[in-house]
Amino acid sequence: MRNAFDNRTGLNSLDLPGRPEETRVVVAMSGGVDSSVTAALLKEQGYDVVGITMQLYDHGVAVQKKGACCAGQDIHDARRVAEQIGIPHYVLDYEDRFRRAVMDDFADSYAAGETPIPCVRCNERVKFRDLLETARELGAAALATGHYIASRQGTNGREMHRPRDLDRDQSYFLFTTTRQQLDFLRFPLGDLTKPEARALAARMGLGVADKPDSQDICFVPGGRYTTIVQKLRPGAAEPGDIVHLDGRVLGRHDGIINFTIGQRRGLGIGASGPDSEPVFVVKLDPARRQVVVGPREALETHRLTLRDINWLGDVPLKELPEEGLPVLAKVRSTRPPVAARLKPAHEGAEIDLLQGEDGVAPGQACVFYEAGSGERVLGGGWIARAESRWQYVDAGLAGRAGAAE
Repeated sequence: MRNAFDNRTGLNSLDLPGRPEETRVVVAMSGGVDSSVTAALLKEQGYDVVGITMQLYDHGVAVQKKGACCAGQDIHDARRVAEQIGIPHYVLDYEDRFRRAVMDDFADSYAAGETPIPCVRCNERVKFRDLLETARELGAAALATGHYIASRQGTNGREMHRPRDLDRDQSYFLFTTTRQQLDFLRFPLGDLTKPEARALAARMGLGVADKPDSQDICFVPGGRYTTIVQKLRPGAAEPGDIVHLDGRVLGRHDGIINFTIGQRRGLGIGASGPDSEPVFVVKLDPARRQVVVGPREALETHRLTLRDINWLGDVPLKELPEEGLPVLAKVRSTRPPVAARLKPAHEGAEIDLLQGEDGVAPGQACVFYEAGSGERVLGGGWIARAESRWQYVDAGLAGRAGAAE
């Protein structure tokens, strides 16, 4: 972080007017090392820090699950850190709104044959909405989090940028953050690496310095998505056919919620002949209750139709040139951004992937970055339609120039 206060500009290290001791900052504390270091750093610089931890789901489940967040042991760890660094700490019960805004959306999306990303919904609908408003009510000038992302003042307000530690880049999960929210949010770890954050935690004597990072989805025990979907939406796992792109029925399944785009193993259909090539899930059709499979080439996606766009660029999305804007696009959190062209559409936007991407599914997010360095986040949207050069037909041979949606 920068020096606590700049006498020349009158701004503190958070780009806010006034000295740190005159500035109240609420820190979202999940009980992990990153949010703990964030709170400790701000306290060390003299800010009036208040820690808040959200209880998001049932304690009984939480205490039995390692590597989760926002529940059980993590609440205890956040409280212990707050006591150690000498800041007030509050635990807010957000279970009901978390279930409505995140868990129910997750179950509905899976039942509809999509691949949801609940961490994005949690940031969008709980942390950066409800918690942000709570921070304002407490008289805070900013809400700080331990996300690895950077925000900087630009010509049209604060901009979102990828962090220094690209291995920890969390911009994919924060693409729905609006300009108004960016003006209130601060990300003190944007200029640090994860090893540096752990070293700071050790130097400060924080008990979470060596705590493992959270893994998987916090409310999905053991990583079994189908368990939570069946619990929240009984009857969602209806049986149906496994069909090939060319229309052949290859077998039966126990519910499309048990499959994901790009899946190869566990299909339960075996090989149809000694020279058969492996097949992959290329489409999930909830209306027909069908799992559609085909060759690896059928997974390659070249065009995406996006809905619910959050645009952070300087020029309005509708004013982009007709031929589109060159960008870098990221379709999975674990994949690097790739060259693409962004075009506004009637109810959203379209992305042309210049080299194609495998295993892209509706319900996932597509995040776009400024072409060139790829440092600045320009926004993103939810994938409504992923087009490939293959098309499923009910009978006969597969055609070309089709789409999966």
